[in-house]
Amino acid sequence: MATSYGPLSVWTVIVAGGLATFAIRLSFIHLFGRVDDVPPWLERVLVYVPAAVLAALVAPDFAPAAATVEAVLSPELLGGAAAVLAAWRTEDVLWTVAAGMAGLHLARFLL
Repeated sequence: MATSYGPLSVWTVIVAGGLATFAIRLSFIHLFGRVDDVPPWLERVLVYVPAAVLAALVAPDFAPAAATVEAVLSPELLGGAAAVLAAWRTEDVLWTVAAGMAGLHLARFLL
């Protein structure tokens, strides 16, 4: 794959990315043991991180690319809606997965 950038530019970006990644990891090692207590406001914020990450990973697969009625009635979106409804009503992972799979296959069969 050819690029219009020269070898020096490419290597500069690679080295800068590696140094930035190393600095981020080193900062956590450096802070470990120096910060004894996590502030309560930070603990309250960190509670929502897993749900936000999961939603950010899963939501693009369900969002239709086109805003049409046919796109909204896709089997994937209906299966996802069934999973969300099951998760809301049961708060159980097994029922959520089962409802999502059942909704997906039922929607594929009917649509």
